[in-house]
Amino acid sequence: MPTNKIQTGLRLNEMTYEKVKVISTREQRSMNNFIEFVIQRYIEEYECKNGEIEILLED
Repeated sequence: MPTNKIQTGLRLNEMTYEKVKVISTREQRSMNNFIEFVIQRYIEEYECKNGEIEILLED
């Protein structure tokens, strides 16, 4: 099944990488899924405090 997700590279220092790996395992998520989840949560919190971020999509 095709996906509309954009693939991107992410650079983390070794300690951060290892901690994210442990947490994602404990949460029974892939690292990618966990990182996406954390970013989505941060965006939700940010928008609650600062208003919705408007994104203009080009045709």
